[in-house]
Amino acid sequence: MNNKYLNQPIKIKEIPLEDRPREKLKQNGISSLSDLELVAILLGTGIKGFNALQISEQVLEILDKKNTIPDLEELLTIPGIGEVKAMMILAAMELFRRKWKPLPRRVQTAKDVFLAISHFANRKQEYFLLITLNGANEILNVHVVTKGILNKTIVHPREIFVLAIEDRANAIIVAHNHPSGNLNPGEDDINTTQVLIDSGKLLGIPLLDHIIFSEVQYYSFVENRLM
Repeated sequence: MNNKYLNQPIKIKEIPLEDRPREKLKQNGISSLSDLELVAILLGTGIKGFNALQISEQVLEILDKKNTIPDLEELLTIPGIGEVKAMMILAAMELFRRKWKPLPRRVQTAKDVFLAISHFANRKQEYFLLITLNGANEILNVHVVTKGILNKTIVHPREIFVLAIEDRANAIIVAHNHPSGNLNPGEDDINTTQVLIDSGKLLGIPLLDHIIFSEVQYYSFVENRLM
């Protein structure tokens, strides 16, 4: 998804045909759409001054903060989201939860994790994610721990392990996207990883890997022998 359409108040019908969510769905299938475009299709239209993609971005802000279906009142705080649109979003999420919620994904390689989190790659900012695992190495939850600005994210072990303990996790994996597309770990990435390794040993919840990812590829600390 080209983020330039988030920075200008143009209508969806003014976006080039090949970049419109519905046309992309027709041409490439539903799996080709980003989270932002999926929400935009549910919303249909925007309001004066904000197109559907811009409103969808605010919806995703709420959805990223929690692993449960939001309250109606939370969605109604977003300009351009009235009761009808809010109910459509909630109904879609509840139907998925009842009918098609996938069974836990078993993690055997870094690629398994990448497939579960790659939809976060097209975010404009850096998202630091926590993947909690049970004793069978199945994914329990994917948490958004922090959202950075200009690729600067500060992660404290407390924020990571309080979520792991709540999930009763046996082990964890952390990951973050690099909006720049450069997947090479920086000094901060390496230092953060070591702190989490040490903390995990103390708490008995080991860190199994740290993954840096973009929309099409990933970098695994384990596969590159940095852990």
